[in-house]
Formats: sequence, structure tokens, C-alpha cells
Amino acid sequence: MSDAPTTEPCDGCGDPTTDALARTVRLSVDRANIDTQRLCPDCFADWIQRYQDRLGSGPDGDDSDSSEIIVD
Repeated sequence: MSDAPTTEPCDGCGDPTTDALARTVRLSVDRANIDTQRLCPDCFADWIQRYQDRLGSGPDGDDSDSSEIIVD
């Protein structure tokens, strides 16, 4: 049994990324898996920024009129 870290490519940029640093993003609708991405730290940070830009409440922080988004 090897103690070597498992390294697989990032789905965003293709760079090899160890399991310890990789983040997995899953999109599910009604418990059906739609998409799964394995991302390196940089691509994960970019994904979070895009998520916040597109689905965030905006710069004013007032989300009282917006619908509730549940992320689990």
C-alpha cells in the first residue's frame, strides 16, 4: 500500500491536484446529480466568485426581497 498522495487533474484548468487540496463541487436537482467538478484551489476560488456574482444578493447586502437559496 502506497503512502503517495493521489493526484488527478483539475476539471477547470487540467493541472494535477492532490486530493488534499482538491475541492469537489456537485450540482444536484431533486437529489439527481447533474454535474460534479474536481477543482484545484485557484479554480475553486474562481467558481466561488462566479457563484457570488451571479447568485449573490448584490453589493447592498439587502436580501430581504430575494427568494431563499439553499446550499447543502
